[in-house]
Amino acid sequence: MKHIMMLSAVGLLLAAPLQAQDLGSEPDEKSLMEQGAELFFKGLRQEMEPALESMLEMAEQFGPSMLSFLEEMGPALADLVDEVQDWSAYHAPEMLPNGDIIIRKKQPEDATPDPAEPDGAPEHTDI
Repeated sequence: MKHIMMLSAVGLLLAAPLQAQDLGSEPDEKSLMEQGAELFFKGLRQEMEPALESMLEMAEQFGPSMLSFLEEMGPALADLVDEVQDWSAYHAPEMLPNGDIIIRKKQPEDATPDPAEPDGAPEHTDI
């Protein structure tokens, strides 16, 4: 009798996943992939919630100062963007020890003439 109970319990356990898969195939229920994706994003939201809350607190703290910065510097930055045609012709900005920020223009490598070639033309030698 004990063996029959054990076999019937194992049979029920094996049949349960098959029944769940049949129910999942109905059009109004979500597939296993959809349920898995929902669980994944739910876990991701739970993991990211503390970081997002601290970002919101930081935005509340620095928001007014950033707004005043953009109000004051926005027109100057817009003029700078209009002035510079090709940003790839400049190096990344550098901050000097005194606090100044400079943006150096890249120098073309071929602008330096070779001393053996005064006009950029190859030197002719007589043999």
